[in-house]
Amino acid sequence: MKKRILVAPLNWGIGHATRCIPIINWLLDCNFTPIIASDGDALLLLQKEFSSLESITLPAFNIQYQKKGKNLDLKLFTQLPHILKTLRAERQSIKHIISTHKIDGIISDCRFGIYSKNIPSVIITHQLNVLSGSTTYFSSKLNQLQLKKFKEIWVPDFKNEPNLSGRLGHLSEKTKLNITYLGPLSRLNKTEAKTEYNLMVLLSGPEPQRSLLENTLIKELHYYKGSVLFVKGKIEAKQTINTTGNFTIYNFMTSEALEKAINSSAIIICRSGYTTVMDLAKLGKKAFFIPTPGQFEQDYLAKRFKALNLAPSCHQKAFNLSELEKNENFKGLNLEYNTPNLDTLFSLF
Repeated sequence: MKKRILVAPLNWGIGHATRCIPIINWLLDCNFTPIIASDGDALLLLQKEFSSLESITLPAFNIQYQKKGKNLDLKLFTQLPHILKTLRAERQSIKHIISTHKIDGIISDCRFGIYSKNIPSVIITHQLNVLSGSTTYFSSKLNQLQLKKFKEIWVPDFKNEPNLSGRLGHLSEKTKLNITYLGPLSRLNKTEAKTEYNLMVLLSGPEPQRSLLENTLIKELHYYKGSVLFVKGKIEAKQTINTTGNFTIYNFMTSEALEKAINSSAIIICRSGYTTVMDLAKLGKKAFFIPTPGQFEQDYLAKRFKALNLAPSCHQKAFNLSELEKNENFKGLNLEYNTPNLDTLFSLF
């Protein structure tokens, strides 16, 4: 009988879900039966990608965000009781799911409540260190304490330089954590494609910041002379496509369409979220990053790639059309991707 592996990404934007797509495909290739578990847009996206697979709805965190990024830490702190309550609900739900769905193993992507002492439990994360400004040391130690609950920690990056995550995914000191470096994860593949769009906007992430950036970009790119493909990143029941002048606007794209679109676009404007970074690095694209206000991780990654002369960036409020001229002086992202040894990777199941 095929072993049943629960794959449970966090619903924080759609990045955690999209980087689970290659994991799910690897499980299918290795004769496992993946069971999808999440909530909100993350669950909806995976249901669209794997319509034949069983799926389960998990408790939703429903984190609320401020319009002003500088208040993000305070806003998250005020929601701590709700977050802890949802973690307890996750712990209760996973016990029931393991029993009723006969689960043999767990792969959680940043859902700290989805694990079990009774079956092999893995967590996927690129954040061994959690950047939080002046409290980075404490947030990182707390994060590592939570990671110890899992049998293995899979980091989607290379262990050595060159790598993408920098200090996020690499510890400067010895650790007892059982860490495996998978190499970067991406659902997309590089293809030779004719350039159809001078510029592609690829939005993602939580509200209200996603909508705020959408409005800013539509306003600022109004006078852009070239062709623009604008993907809003809104996962809805039906895909919509609208064409206005030199703009082609999608509410969302599935993996196959997104792969073709990015390959055929010259420059990608997007958040510096780690999953997006992995996708663009695999496809060898030129990017312009606009980190989500208040997210230290995205700020760090944007600054890292600017310092490495790979991609320019700016703050959300500072963006205007002239910022795109900076791309001429940057090399773009590019990394060789290799599939890990799947027999070794899945041997714990």
